Amino acid sequence: MIKNFVSRHNGPRETETFKMLQKIKVASLDALIDETVPRTIRLKKPLNIPAGMNEFEYLNHIKQIASKNKIFRTYIGQGYYNTISPAVIIRNILENPGWYTSYTPYQAEISQGR
Repeated sequence: MIKNFVSRHNGPRETETFKMLQKIKVASLDALIDETVPRTIRLKKPLNIPAGMNEFEYLNHIKQIASKNKIFRTYIGQGYYNTISPAVIIRNILENPGWYTSYTPYQAEISQGR
């Protein structure tokens, strides 16, 4: 199970895993799963997961998928004529930088009317 991870994986090494299993008196990871996960909630068949890919292969894969997208003309803003946005909405939502920035003003700036 652990051997499926690449060598740069941050998790425990085999020796560390073995020590942890010894500490809780379990022979293997499979035995631990058998003791903790009820059989009634386990899948009956293996997952149908494709083989792993490296970063380069995956980027090519998602580019191939993205190339199937159809580009449509946007109609944003071309259908809401003669509408009124209440001043309180404009002032407190559209003009409030707290909605679109993570910047938090210091108390001195707030005191000066920022």
